[in-house]
Formats: sequence, structure tokens, C-alpha cells
Amino acid sequence: MDWGDMPAWFAFALSGGALWVSIKARGDGKKSANASATSADASVRSAVAAEGALALQRQEAETRRAAEEEAAQPRVDLRIEWVRKQRYRVVNYGDAVATNITCLNVPEVSRYLDEPFTLERHGAHEFVVLGTSQSRKPPALRVVWEGQDVPVQLLMPAL
Repeated sequence: MDWGDMPAWFAFALSGGALWVSIKARGDGKKSANASATSADASVRSAVAAEGALALQRQEAETRRAAEEEAAQPRVDLRIEWVRKQRYRVVNYGDAVATNITCLNVPEVSRYLDEPFTLERHGAHEFVVLGTSQSRKPPALRVVWEGQDVPVQLLMPAL
């Protein structure tokens, strides 16, 4: 072996080392690219999940706000009170006006329940129900009013 070839052999060994380093770097680059792609996919899934959670929170907030608004609406609260003997009154304890209150099961022997009536807030409407041996007074009156199409039962007070 000639000492003049020594730099060539040294360059050859050095190029082999460089080849090995470049192959390792290429593998690490692929791993890094794969990790980057996996991270990007995970971030997309995370963003989609966050958008879904945000939409659900908005929907819940809207539902809660609608429920709070509905709860804040003035309501009609009708009750029957006994006055004396066979006299009773329907009282509106609510904060809303009950317009055109109509009794659906008017007792046979009664007065002042035949026509629709309106009750202001804390207003009252007196009526008479006579209980006889042939027609007993009903245990409850079924009434409807504007905005309340489903009949509401108002219990007659026990004497």
C-alpha cells in the first residue's frame, strides 16, 4: 500500500460515515414527518371535538336562557275561595291578566258562572253554587282562558 493512497482511503471511510449519518437522518426525518402528520390529525380531531362541545354549550345556554325567560313571564294563578254560605270567588293570585275565563263544567244550580269573565292581577270574581239533594256541587271547576287552551281544574274548597 502506498502512502499516497492514504488520503483517498480516508476520504472513502469518511464518505461511508457520511452515508450512514445521512441514512439515519433520513429515517429520523421520516419519523418526524409521521409524528407531524399524527399530531396534525390529532389537532384536527381536537378542534372538531372542541367545536362540538362549543355548539353543545351554546345550545344549553340558549335552552337555559329560554327557560329563564319563560319563568320570568307573568303567570295566571287562579284559585277558588269560600266567601260565606254558598258564595265563592275565583281569585287571580298571578301577575298576568286572565282574559275570557270560561267555566267548562258549570254546575246546574249556579249563578255568575255562565258568562266569560276577566280577572286582573289579584282580581276576584264572586259566584254562587247551590248544593241540593239532586245536584251536588262539583269537587272542582274546569276553566280555560285566552292563552290557556288546556282546561285547568280549580278545586272547590271543602266547608
